[in-house]
Amino acid sequence: MTLTLTLREPPALPLQAEVLTPDRLAGARRTEIEALEVWHGNERAQLGELFDVSGDGDDDVRVEGDLSRVKLVGAAMSTGRLTVAGPVGMHAGTGMTGGELQVEGDAGDWAGAGMLGGRLVVRGSAGRQLGGVYAGDRAGMRGGEIVVHGDAGEQAGAGLRRGLIGVAGRVGAAAGLRMLAGTIVALGGLGARAGAGMRRGSIVTMAPATPPATFIFACTYRPPFLALYLRRLRALGLAVSDEQLDGRYDRWSGDGLELCRGEILILEDRRA
Repeated sequence: MTLTLTLREPPALPLQAEVLTPDRLAGARRTEIEALEVWHGNERAQLGELFDVSGDGDDDVRVEGDLSRVKLVGAAMSTGRLTVAGPVGMHAGTGMTGGELQVEGDAGDWAGAGMLGGRLVVRGSAGRQLGGVYAGDRAGMRGGEIVVHGDAGEQAGAGLRRGLIGVAGRVGAAAGLRMLAGTIVALGGLGARAGAGMRRGSIVTMAPATPPATFIFACTYRPPFLALYLRRLRALGLAVSDEQLDGRYDRWSGDGLELCRGEILILEDRRA
């Protein structure tokens, strides 16, 4: 039986609950889980004061309720499966190294920031800095996979060093800001200033886009690596079409201020 924690009511103040990971909950008795400490506003509280706990403490954990004011859910998790049956607050899955975090609603800002591995799946939309970089860090996401079935906010993949971010909808402005490597795929389009300051890596979009002025048109071709990434995203549930899999892409090299080693790939408009 899945270990289930049900939020009794949305918290009146922001709740910091990095204990909500399979790492902390697997194998624990119900009384031990209820005694775990969280921060409710600026006061300590026990998990059992806010959540009803049922089921067994295995590595398949389900959290139910409106967690839009609950921060750090799944932070630094390394194993197991954590499902949030509803929206989740800021910093969900930040720093995770393994396992799978499934969010069945929207995710707040900084979801998957600094990820090292594992998989984050958001069935709704995600806020700003998806897979992003914290102030003072040299890089953002360093590994793993992020899949968003809705839209993503500004600066998705900022500082990205390694890994795959796939978004079914539109990605906001400055996607891939100062990214170092890795791949961002936006099936629904890109906002302004995508790839600004990028050093390496690939940003891919299926909708018409205008790269920053510091990018240079290189060629139109079929990138050999891209079909592998798109098949992977299709396997993870995104609606990747055969046209996108087999299509030709306009390659723009950039950022010119960083030696043009990165690229923005735009699906060729066959109507032109």
